[in-house]
Amino acid sequence: MALPSEWRLAAFYFAHFAWGGIFVAYFPLYLAGRAFSPLEIAWVLALPQVARTLAPPAWGWLADRTGALRGIVVFSCLVSAVGYALIHFSDSFLSVALLVAVLSLLSAGALPLVEALTLGTLARDPGRYGPIRLWGSLGFIATLLGGGAWLDRYPVSTVPAAIATFCLAAFAVALVLPGARSSTRHEYEPLKITPVVALLLGAGFCMAVAHGTMYAFLSLHLEQQGYSGTAIGVLWTLGVVAEIFVFVALPALFRRFGLASILAFSFACAVVRFLAIGWLAHALWIIVVAQLLHAATFGAFHAASVAAVHRVFAVSAHARGQTLYSGVTYGAGGAVGALAAGWAWQAGGPGAAFTVSAIAGALGLLLAMSLKRLGL
Repeated sequence: MALPSEWRLAAFYFAHFAWGGIFVAYFPLYLAGRAFSPLEIAWVLALPQVARTLAPPAWGWLADRTGALRGIVVFSCLVSAVGYALIHFSDSFLSVALLVAVLSLLSAGALPLVEALTLGTLARDPGRYGPIRLWGSLGFIATLLGGGAWLDRYPVSTVPAAIATFCLAAFAVALVLPGARSSTRHEYEPLKITPVVALLLGAGFCMAVAHGTMYAFLSLHLEQQGYSGTAIGVLWTLGVVAEIFVFVALPALFRRFGLASILAFSFACAVVRFLAIGWLAHALWIIVVAQLLHAATFGAFHAASVAAVHRVFAVSAHARGQTLYSGVTYGAGGAVGALAAGWAWQAGGPGAAFTVSAIAGALGLLLAMSLKRLGL
């Protein structure tokens, strides 16, 4: 007897974000352990984002044309497992960067296509997305906590093998994901970039830029402030725990507030959060509060964004819509954020880098307010 579709989707999110947690929190430490400079680390971390600028829309086009969403996800996860298993054998910055770039291009379609599968499965009740997506947060937490404790005992050189292991788990789950809805396979309409779509893409871009410094350098910043590996893992985990509470409350949140209002509130929290991390990280209680704001800056923002994308694009364009959003925001925005973080860090230190993040959040707030005026 097959497991319900929602269980299979939840299992995929768990495995996918389990390896994502290791990558975000501990891969920068692995690169630093190989004597890469801050700017080199920023470049390596920006490469997956650059790949996500162009590759996801191409995968989305292929998925909408063929209906092979699940097959593309399976391929993406397998490529990730093989690629990260090979990274430890790359002997220079250039070879590591090239390998990361290639595997990122080939694997960038997985998550946005699963978002399309999930929202298609949920039909007209997008609030149910939260209870499924929270399993991704639980996977993220599991490896954040386990990874920090692991690195207190074992060398940082084990990080790529750990990433590859969870990529392989995601591959196994991807084999049994539900298929695409039949309408997605038989209809095809061009994407329409309306003013609402353009503002939504711009807002997502700004939030991705705002998170660039955190994803590239939060662990290094906390390490320089004297926090242990376990403490760093716990602080990352606090943010994800807060995010889980948002996903649990998502059905009620969507009933009470408009999507644009949720986006605007998230941006306001982002400005406060990144200024606090950049300038007051020595105070534990401030870092705790700042990490709890992840509930808004990622949890609420991401859920409202993918629901908005699902709303503004036609059914036959849902895969392309989600992959376009992923490319413009997590791709282009993530790359710009990582590179800006590297340059700002090298020029002015952590405070300057996180201030750049806060400025991006403020710009995004203006776009979200425009979306609200347009009735999103």
